[in-house]
Amino acid sequence: MEKVVYQKTKGLTDKALSYCPGCTHGIIHKLVAETLEGLQVLDRTVGIASVGCSVMAYEFFDCDMQQAAHGRACAVATGIKRIHPKNIVFTYQGDGDLASIGIAETIHAAHRGENITVIFVNNAIYGMTGGQMAPTTLLGQKTTTSPFGRDRAVAGMPLRISEIMAQIPSATYIERVSVHNPQHVMKAKKALQKAFTYQVEGKGFSLVEFVSTCPVNWGMPPMEAMKWVEDNMIPYYPLGVYKDVGGQA
Repeated sequence: MEKVVYQKTKGLTDKALSYCPGCTHGIIHKLVAETLEGLQVLDRTVGIASVGCSVMAYEFFDCDMQQAAHGRACAVATGIKRIHPKNIVFTYQGDGDLASIGIAETIHAAHRGENITVIFVNNAIYGMTGGQMAPTTLLGQKTTTSPFGRDRAVAGMPLRISEIMAQIPSATYIERVSVHNPQHVMKAKKALQKAFTYQVEGKGFSLVEFVSTCPVNWGMPPMEAMKWVEDNMIPYYPLGVYKDVGGQA
C-alpha cells in the first residue's frame, strides 16, 4: 500500500506561478495556503491581492480573492471583514504597496483593531515596476533610482515596519520571519498559524513580515540572493516576535 508523504496543498490553484526564478513569493504563497488548509478555513477565506509583484495572487490562491487599488488592501479588507465577520480575511502586500503608498491604511487598520491578517513581503525594493528604491531599501543599496546607493541624508533610514506596528495598542500579533533556508521556512509557517488562529479567535489585527529576495532587481543569482538576505537584510531587520497578546509582548 502506497503512503502519501507529500501532496500539493488545496489552497493553491494549478496555475503556474509568474514570479522570477529565485523569488521567495512562491514559498510564501505555499505556506499561506497550507496554513489556511490546515485550519480548515479555506472555504470561508477572502484574500486581498495588492499592486506589485503579487498583483496576480488571485490566480494562485484557491479561495475567494479581491483585487485592491495600490496601497488600499487593508481598507478593502476592513470593508469585507465588517460585512462578513465570520470570513477569514487576509491581505498579501509588498513593501512598495504597504510601506509606501499604503502605510496609512495599514497603520489605521491596526489602530482600529480590525480582525484581519496582513502578509507583508519585504524585499527592500520595488520589484514589478523596475527596481526603484523602496521605503525598506537598505543604506548603500543600489537601485534604479538610487544608482549610487541609498543615502541617509537624502532618503532617510529604511522603515522597520514590524517595530512600528508593534507600538500600536490594538495590534495583537506582529512577527518578522524569513524563508531563506528550511529552518526558517518552518518557523515562518508557525508564525502564520498563530496569526490566522488569532483571527479565528477574534483577537484582532495581526501582521507577519517576510524578509524576502528579489534576485533580478538585486542583480545577483538566487543562491547569492539568499545569502544577501542573511548577511545584509536580517542584521537590519532582526527576525522574531515583536508583539504577542497571547504570550510574549
